[in-house]
Order: sequence, then structure tokens, then C-alpha cells
Amino acid sequence: MRDSRKSVIGKGLRRRGRLMIQAVSPPRRTLDAIPAPRTEVKPKEPSYVAPRAPRLVDSPVFVLSSVRSGSTLLRVLLNSHSRIRAPHEMHLRTVHVQLTRSFTADAMKALELDKTELEHLLWDRVMHLELTRSGKDVIVDKTPPNTLIWPRLHRCWPNARYILLLRHPGAIIASLTERRKDPDHEEILAEVLNYSEKLEEARRTLDAHVVTYEELTAEPEKATRAICEYLGVEWESGMLDYGSKDHGKFRPQLGDWSSTIKSGRIQPARTADPTAELPPRLKEIAKAWGYEV
Repeated sequence: MRDSRKSVIGKGLRRRGRLMIQAVSPPRRTLDAIPAPRTEVKPKEPSYVAPRAPRLVDSPVFVLSSVRSGSTLLRVLLNSHSRIRAPHEMHLRTVHVQLTRSFTADAMKALELDKTELEHLLWDRVMHLELTRSGKDVIVDKTPPNTLIWPRLHRCWPNARYILLLRHPGAIIASLTERRKDPDHEEILAEVLNYSEKLEEARRTLDAHVVTYEELTAEPEKATRAICEYLGVEWESGMLDYGSKDHGKFRPQLGDWSSTIKSGRIQPARTADPTAELPPRLKEIAKAWGYEV
């Protein structure tokens, strides 16, 4: 009995000794720790770019404008036409496709598709669905941030048509400053400049119809007649009486929701403060658009 107890104690002491030696000894260099031989990294293959698939809507119309430029007014005037569907802001640029498995891209490539073209097909399907539901034959999307991605819209729909709605940059700055709580003036200037740069780029590149917010409100019949001629539809006097038509609910994120647009009447545009100083680049763009600065 006594020898048995000594044997157990002895084994315990020897095991503890082995553990202490392992604890203070440097780690063994295992095979996993040996650096693998260097291999040359092959450059990645160029990303696949799918060809453009057929579109259900061949020639949609896009209103390109800055925020606070009267695009909701133009929308409801156009939507009052018997052949033109101009819904609320569609925000197609925020509708994305996800390829969620490692093999999905290869599967789409075998179908001559990629992520971008899948998104374009989805955007086109949404456009077509809205147009079909309306029973009309011309569709207009007036989402202002589309201005920032107009080259992609042009890639998606090479036959798209564009209405450029301009407004004096100084008036846009004043409108944004008045609308926002605790406005950051530098941030507003940067935002207006960003929109203005993209609009000027589009004006110089696209075969677009150009109208100003000031013209639209001062001479709505003349302005809408010119737009209808560009779109290839007959002008209708009922366009000017937009308040008698159903244009859906006016609400934030989908367009203007102010009392001005809800009045159902075309009201004069607020002019820019002539004493307000514009940054040099905005002044240059304003002059190119025909405004006095």
C-alpha cells in the first residue's frame, strides 16, 4: 500500500518536471513554421466586361439637374401629359445586384453577363414595369443624383434622351441653406459645385435639350412646348394644370414635398441674391449657362 502511494507520487513529480521543462524550452520548429518556397504570383486576368444585352425600354428620358432646381415641378408637368409617365424619384443607381458565391461570376460570364450588366437589366426591367403599368409610351426619370452618374446611364441606354434643367448656382445655394437645419456653408458649396461640374460635363457631351428653371416658371407654355418637340409628342395644355392630376404623394426622398409644389400651381422662381459672391469655378459655370454673376 505504501509502495503504491510512493509510485503515484513519483509519477506525478516526473510529469510535473516534464511540463516545467516544456514551459521554459524554446518552441520547436515544426514543418508548418518553415517558410514555403517563393513562387511567382501570376497577374490577375483582366476583369470580364459583358456586352450590352437588349433593353425593354430603348430610349428612356432622364432629367439631369442639381438638387433644389425645380425638377419635381418639371416632373409633374411632364407627368400631366397623356403619353408621358414621370414617376417620383426612382433612385435606380442605389439598386444593386450581389453575386454571393465564388462561382456566381463564372456562371454569369458563361451567360455573357457581369454584375454591372445584371444591374442594368434590373434597372431596365423596373423602367419597363412602371411604363407598362402607366399605359403610356414615354418614361422620364428625374432623380437629381442621376446627374452624378450620367456616363453610366449613357452606357446602359445609348439611345437615352436627356433634359438638362439648369438653375442659377447662387439660387441653389440659397435654397439649400434655407432648407437645411444648421447648414454647413462649405459643405453646401462643395455639393453645388459637384452637381454643377457634372451638369456642365453633360451639357458639353450629350445631345440634350437644355432648359432653365427660371424659363420654366416664367414661360411654362413656351418651355414645355420645346420639351414636347424634343420628345416627339404633341404639346397638351393640360400639362400646365398639374394640380388637377394625380402625381402620387409628395414626400421626402422621392422629390420636393414643400407647400409650393403641393399648391398645384406654377410659381415664380426665386432669383439669386445679386450681392452673393460665388467661388471662381461656380462663377465660371454660371456664366457658361448664360447667367449674370
